[in-house]
Amino acid sequence: MGTGITAKALQARLEEQLQTSTVEVLDESSQHQGHAGADGTGFGTHFRVRISSPKFAGISKVAQHRLVYDALRDFTAQGLHALAIETF
Repeated sequence: MGTGITAKALQARLEEQLQTSTVEVLDESSQHQGHAGADGTGFGTHFRVRISSPKFAGISKVAQHRLVYDALRDFTAQGLHALAIETF
């Protein structure tokens, strides 16, 4: 049984919260089968986000990543285990 978290849902949330210039969300869960946080379905637990936003202007990478984590916080309770973030 899957968690219901999709790359599309994460992307929509990031677009809404961060008014993104560019955003790409990749579900990499299948690459983490048998690892901590994997739920056995091969989807919905491990994601990579490539994102740019005007909200990132003038702030550190750490602050940029914090904005991304904050936007996706409620997905953690739904089973989001790992998030790799690339900001530009």
